[in-house]
Amino acid sequence: MRAEVSAAACTPGTPGWAAATLVLAQAEASDQPADAAQRALDVLDQVPSIRLRATARTRLRSLDGLLAARPADNVADFREALRTLSPPVDACGAASA
Repeated sequence: MRAEVSAAACTPGTPGWAAATLVLAQAEASDQPADAAQRALDVLDQVPSIRLRATARTRLRSLDGLLAARPADNVADFREALRTLSPPVDACGAASA
């Protein structure tokens, strides 16, 4: 899968790695929800919330929807981490809710 190769080629914690990892998580959500949730948790652990790009936040919300009906290990932890994620910060450093 391209996203897996792309994520492996990126430096963990970078925006490119986060994007590829979250695309991979979305692809895994239906068949491997626990793995998908763990990948998202890895992104949230390695990328500070103020450095999460809008596209990554959109992918996280999309993944949350994909995992909503999939009880599995890590899903509740992912959903809680997403719920408590700090709001994005604009160019001036102000939180935008």
